[in-house]
Amino acid sequence: MIEQQPIAVLGGGSFGTAIANLLAENGHSVRLWMRDPAQAESIRTQRQNPRYLKGVTVLPEVSPVTELGQTLSDCELIFVALPSSALRQALSPFAAQLSGKMLVSTTKGIEAQSFMLMSQILQEIAPQARIGVISGPNLAREVAEHALTATVVASDDQALCQCVQHALHGRTFRVYASADRFGVELGGALKNVYAIMAGMAAALGMGENTRSMLITRALAEMTRFAVRLGANPMTFLGLAGVGDLIVTCTSSKSRNFQVGYALGEGLSLDQAVSRLGEVAEGVNTIKVLKTKAEELQVYMPLVAGLHAILFEGRTLEQVIALLMRGEPKTDVDFLSTDGF
Repeated sequence: MIEQQPIAVLGGGSFGTAIANLLAENGHSVRLWMRDPAQAESIRTQRQNPRYLKGVTVLPEVSPVTELGQTLSDCELIFVALPSSALRQALSPFAAQLSGKMLVSTTKGIEAQSFMLMSQILQEIAPQARIGVISGPNLAREVAEHALTATVVASDDQALCQCVQHALHGRTFRVYASADRFGVELGGALKNVYAIMAGMAAALGMGENTRSMLITRALAEMTRFAVRLGANPMTFLGLAGVGDLIVTCTSSKSRNFQVGYALGEGLSLDQAVSRLGEVAEGVNTIKVLKTKAEELQVYMPLVAGLHAILFEGRTLEQVIALLMRGEPKTDVDFLSTDGF
């Protein structure tokens, strides 16, 4: 019998570890690559990743490794769960080995200098690779603890989508497919910004009506921006849009929500990020998003407001007061007021 080929997961953070365990539960041999030899040794000997997923047992089929070149050579299906700031630097030296591989990004971020999504960076590094993304309401701890969860795999490569569905689909994890890679990935990146604002609102004791208003207007705003860039607005009615936005804006397990909550408690941005101890992609995204929205002349008052709070010394109360004084627009941008 031919031994089944291993699957690679790049990145030993919370989501990378959760995905590795899912694959292992489905009978796959998994290579979990990470930079830190001490972290790899801890997982190898204790079967725990205490920094990122304390209390979750890492299955024996998950092999922690630190040799990236060998890992890429051994695997055809590769899940990329690296922070947006590290992805290009980590993978660029191995461009030749990525040719023809299936690369599936799980990172919900935007590169600061280029405004490129992670799959676009992968495409640039390895033009001959097969590229996909997964995104959705997927809090890593809940995935790891087998809460019923659904996600979206998006690619114009239908065979890649089917391969990912087969690899990840299990008793507690459901995988839907989409051809709108750009829209799915953009939804995952944009919602992080609004989760920071939702966390602040929660810390300040704002009501459920307020939170509902923020989430709904956030959905309108991120959809308006994404459509301007060519995404399908219907994508934002699915798991990678409204689904991901809801969980990220309402759950204390969301890293971006936690940063916002700390800000609402009076911590500085640096203190809030330091307390979290992990990457909150929304902090990186807000600066580049505001610049891009202004460049494209897309109306994004929540983004402008959050930027004013984080970097211009405004308070959330001041920003909300300004928003409430603004002229009301149509409720749903993609329906005309005459009913069509």
